[in-house]
Amino acid sequence: MTDPNTTVIEGRRADTGRRVRLVASGGIVASMEETESSGKAASGSDELWIAPGFVDLQINGYGGEDINLTGADMHRRVETVKRVVRAVLASGTTSFCPTVITASFEQMKDCMTAVRLACEQDELTASAVVGIHMEGPYISGENGPRGAHPAEHVRDPDWAEFNVWQEASGGRIRLVTLAPERPGAAAFIRKLTEAGIVAGIGHTAADHDHIAAAAEAGARMSTHLGNGAHPQLPRHPHYIWSQLAEDRLAASVICDGHHLHPSVVNVMHKVKGDALLLVSDAVHLAGLPPGTYRTHVGGQVELLPSGRLHMVENPNLLAGAAVGLADCVGRFSQMTGSPLATAVAMATDRPARLLGCTGIGTLEIGQAADAVTFRWNAEAGKLDVQAVYKRGRLVGPERHGDSASDTRE
Repeated sequence: MTDPNTTVIEGRRADTGRRVRLVASGGIVASMEETESSGKAASGSDELWIAPGFVDLQINGYGGEDINLTGADMHRRVETVKRVVRAVLASGTTSFCPTVITASFEQMKDCMTAVRLACEQDELTASAVVGIHMEGPYISGENGPRGAHPAEHVRDPDWAEFNVWQEASGGRIRLVTLAPERPGAAAFIRKLTEAGIVAGIGHTAADHDHIAAAAEAGARMSTHLGNGAHPQLPRHPHYIWSQLAEDRLAASVICDGHHLHPSVVNVMHKVKGDALLLVSDAVHLAGLPPGTYRTHVGGQVELLPSGRLHMVENPNLLAGAAVGLADCVGRFSQMTGSPLATAVAMATDRPARLLGCTGIGTLEIGQAADAVTFRWNAEAGKLDVQAVYKRGRLVGPERHGDSASDTRE
């Protein structure tokens, strides 16, 4: 008889191209054996591939559910977090950072509290949430770099304020994105670093010296590099070049086909190498039908059939992303001509290591049995999730948000 607590997953490993039979027991990978001697990778789109569950450091919401919900009581906020987790899991992402964005002190505190309570109440949520990404409010107030963040709540870093939010989160804030040109930013980055929290540069209009000072203070990454920027920049220097040139900074990119031109993605890939990783920056409209929506951040936004999401007031400004990380993996490989193994590593092992997470991001014996199986069409740059496993349990036999991923440019 088959042990009901044991799960068997078979597929061709995305990193090695070898077909394996993985056995999960007790939430971890108990054994893994090759089922063929040849390492020759299949090229057909009918081949079933297997990879670690994706790790996304930036998710604002998914499937109509918003981490940054406003005007709601705490019970509704907590239940929303739980629903976001389940929608995200179904998409192929098994570990992620709920992202709390620029808002009033109380709104941000409520968002942090909701994530904490959801983790305390729900085992599945606790296993999927690897930390909170606090994006703002300590960012640039300039149009362009500020993006869709509300100008009235942008402010300078305040360590006392941050500690209240960290307490509300139960110590779950693990990544903070801020603009290094704001007064007190370098000292704030040093305190984050001392506390073991990753400081990221983003939504910034910083000059070269401010970026160098931030890296010296301990900043470790550039958040969605190339976005949250002015429509036009000086030829040189400017803050994108400076971050590209700073070897102490890893960089995340949104590779949804809309946030960055393929030529830009290629340059960033060549410059950053193994320090480049993928994020979705998915907002709550990800997976919903095309149309015009009103949101608490950005006001009216339009979701196009192509998956592009922009502000109605200024279509040149994007209002977040409307696809999941699985789509970004496929599109990165297509844009750059990179092997599938490279694209998968950028959405699994690299973000896990940057955040200091152990036990996830790789398929090895003793690691968490977080895995995704998928069909891969290299020519179309399309990765179709077939099944998702969290700690060895099937949590996503169907792809969430197929309507968005099927209507591409």
